[in-house]
Amino acid sequence: MSAVMFSGDLLFAGSIGRTDLPGGDHPTMLRSLRDKVLTLDDDVVVLPGHGEQTSIGRERVTNPYLLDVAEAAAGHVPPVTRGL
Repeated sequence: MSAVMFSGDLLFAGSIGRTDLPGGDHPTMLRSLRDKVLTLDDDVVVLPGHGEQTSIGRERVTNPYLLDVAEAAAGHVPPVTRGL
């Protein structure tokens, strides 16, 4: 049985949560994605607060926002997180 992550509004299939609403904290979200999400195994099933289920492995290679965070964590580029 695979581990399961209930990601709420942090991580979605192909996207991440919004931080432009009251109480949103973009730097904290980026840290959570880097330190909590990207450290999980690829086979962890992600059950987001909205939309379809996914996996860490799928998001690690297809989610443009998570790709930005991973590249920034590796020291390649600053975390831009497109469109936010």
